Amino acid sequence: MSNEITAEVISIGDELLIGQTINTNAGWMGGKLGLIGIRPKLVRTIGDDRQEIREALSTATCDVVLITGGLGPTKDDITKHTLCTFFSTKLVRHPEIEARIAAFFESIGREPLEVNRAQADLPETCTVIPNDRGTASGMWFERDGRVYVSMPGVPYEMKAMMEKEVLSRLQERFHPPAIVHRTILTTGLGESHLAQRIETWEDSLATEDIKLAYLPSPGTVKLRLSAYAGDDPDEVRGRVDRKAEELHALIPDLIFGEGDEKLERVVGRLLKERDQTLSLAESCTGGYVSHLITSIPGSSAYFTGGVVSYANAVKMEELGIPAGMLELNGAVSQPVVEKMALGVREALKTDWSIALSGVAGPDGGTDEKPVGTVWMAVAGPDGARSVKGFFPGTRDLVIQRSALAALNLLRKELEAVAEVKA
Repeated sequence: MSNEITAEVISIGDELLIGQTINTNAGWMGGKLGLIGIRPKLVRTIGDDRQEIREALSTATCDVVLITGGLGPTKDDITKHTLCTFFSTKLVRHPEIEARIAAFFESIGREPLEVNRAQADLPETCTVIPNDRGTASGMWFERDGRVYVSMPGVPYEMKAMMEKEVLSRLQERFHPPAIVHRTILTTGLGESHLAQRIETWEDSLATEDIKLAYLPSPGTVKLRLSAYAGDDPDEVRGRVDRKAEELHALIPDLIFGEGDEKLERVVGRLLKERDQTLSLAESCTGGYVSHLITSIPGSSAYFTGGVVSYANAVKMEELGIPAGMLELNGAVSQPVVEKMALGVREALKTDWSIALSGVAGPDGGTDEKPVGTVWMAVAGPDGARSVKGFFPGTRDLVIQRSALAALNLLRKELEAVAEVKA
């Protein structure tokens, strides 16, 4: 589009370059910009070096330049001094900001040092952006039709600043073209196999001026549909909704929700709607599924508890698994995982239960049961159902992917029961 507004992100910090800190800020900002119709075009990560910062600023070509990092009280935080040089201005102290900094330190029982008060020294020509979660203020500059915004590198400070001030100001300044998004959440197939399954449907999007983005993460793939609204947002929303409904009809077995909803929240909602309870028996996941469930506020309404039966002795003593079953089949097997699910359901008196037993690695695999092999079971009013999964990757990935697969197995069971009753 001719009136497209573009943005670039400049992330400052030696810790980012050496991998000591992962740059999550850039991705988060890109997602937020896209939602208001500003296209992220470039991300640059540079060190705490005046020349590198000046070069990045002087070669910026986008309408919006977002800068994070280098605003702390120590000597290696040089961003605002470099901004003064770039914009030919000087630092001046802002009494209201100094008072805010002093109040912040008083609230935590400390006296601010002069280096802390010096954070109230800001470029004279900038528009100050308040920081409600820290002491480093944001700075807004405009030059040659371009907006530069400098913010702290601390993620929760930057995010609050973006959501409370920066995004709305950018919309007021540039009036970016409205954009319609709809995000479909899938699990059960990787990105490439999912793309193959929906290939024909995806090809049809071009005639509707709709773009599709694949956003994979361990165990899930988000499918984001996007279209510029133009002069008739309702018509564009209708087109996007129609294609989304086609996708729902095409892969109903893979879709578990929309937007930013997490699978554990979906499962929790289904249990809560039915006034039913859940218990867990985890071996290879070591309590990770319990962590996901309890990360949702209000989960005490449906989650009773669980057993981390990592050792065979715990499987036998707490879940009632016969020693002969373990000897004959091994811990990673269909009979054992189903018995785990039935055992914890009975012990904790819940409506439903999930059990997992597998080889998370990196050691312990065999030809018959290689690393990544996981048996999962769901037990409910009509007994237990189990599936065998294979989740290649690191130990962390095996745990994450198998946990989501097990939650999805329960989701399908809950939805199937609801359909039968309907």
